[in-house]
Amino acid sequence: MFDTFAYLITSLRKDFTEFCNEKLQEMGLTQGLLFFILYAGKHPQCSPKELTEALHMDTGYCARSLAKLEEKGFLMQERNPADRRARMVTLTEEGEKVFRASYDLFAQWDEEVLKDLTPSQKAELMGTMKKIAAERRQTRHV
Repeated sequence: MFDTFAYLITSLRKDFTEFCNEKLQEMGLTQGLLFFILYAGKHPQCSPKELTEALHMDTGYCARSLAKLEEKGFLMQERNPADRRARMVTLTEEGEKVFRASYDLFAQWDEEVLKDLTPSQKAELMGTMKKIAAERRQTRHV
């Protein structure tokens, strides 16, 4: 079990979660809410539906998460002027600060975890992981 790909991925995921949680708590976030901030920061004025689809979340979970982030002052949901029935998700000033700080968490963790690899080893690892992730996404959505 300890030398399986699944075990190694799970172990790295746990390590990343622990790394993030400490820093995210200081910002008033959880890792579950982090991805909403990151997506909204990269895709200003996206719709809740777009967020739901991009993050592969169910509609109810997405709506509760957006409401929680709005309540904490990290984002706003406004009516889309082009389609009054639709809503747009926009980060607030506080949300923008958290976006910049949390976006750096990924790079910081990568740097720490991959520090003993050569540039070519990092490139090979990333290429393999991207290939596996893309193949898994494709087979899950067929």
